[in-house]
This record gives sequence, C-alpha cells and structure tokens, in this order.
Amino acid sequence: MLEITPTYSIDESELQFDFVRSSGPGGQNVNKVATAVQLRFDVSTSSLPEDAKRRLLQLAGQRVTTEGKLLIEAKRFRTQEQNRADAIHRFVELLRKALIPPKPRKKTKPTAAAKEKRIKTKKRKAEIKRMRKKPFDLE
Repeated sequence: MLEITPTYSIDESELQFDFVRSSGPGGQNVNKVATAVQLRFDVSTSSLPEDAKRRLLQLAGQRVTTEGKLLIEAKRFRTQEQNRADAIHRFVELLRKALIPPKPRKKTKPTAAAKEKRIKTKKRKAEIKRMRKKPFDLE
C-alpha cells in the first residue's frame, strides 16, 4: 500500500511502471540500459473518490492521455531505482493536492465607500466627455 495521506492509501497494483531508455547523462550506458521510468495510473478505474478524480484530471493537465491514464515520466537520475522513487514521489504529491477539496467562495458586497468612489469616478469621466462636445448653437 502506498500512503497518500494518513487516512488514504492506494494499492501499488493500481500503478504500472514501464522502463525506457533515457536521454541525458550516462555515457555509453545510456544506449544500453532503460533507466527512465514511466508511471501510469488509470484514473477512471481507480479507487479514488469521484470529486478527487475530477480534481486530479484538472491538476494533471497534459499528463493525462486520451484514454484517461495519468502518465508521469521520471528521467532525472541515472538509476532505475532513483527514477522510480522520483516518479512515485511526484505522483503522491499530485494526489495529495487532488484530495484537498477547494475552499468554497464567499460572496462579498462592495462597501459603501467603494460604491461612492465608483459613482464619483463615473461622474468625473462623464464630465470630461461632456466637455469634449461642441457647444450648442442657438441660431
């Protein structure tokens, strides 16, 4: 079990790991060893609550495939173990953010001073525009 929060865990069988060749440092080894990790997580069939799934898809953005699978690539390190740990860490952080419900927005009313200031500004603008007009001829 992979602990996300003290009250929520995910079974590691829900995660799929693929190891691919990585670009970057590694010398001759880079062409022989698959050190980069691709972590895949199927959001639609996961055990997450529905609202958390929606928030996860929103937060993940382009990291979600068209099939609804979250894809996290880790290739920062030169070993499979470090890249796997990095991918899991990033996945857990993303899930923690998705599990936090957003604060409800509280409606606010403008203060009396703000209303008065708005009206004064509108009147000032109207006066400026009125002064730009040509004077009315009485002939």
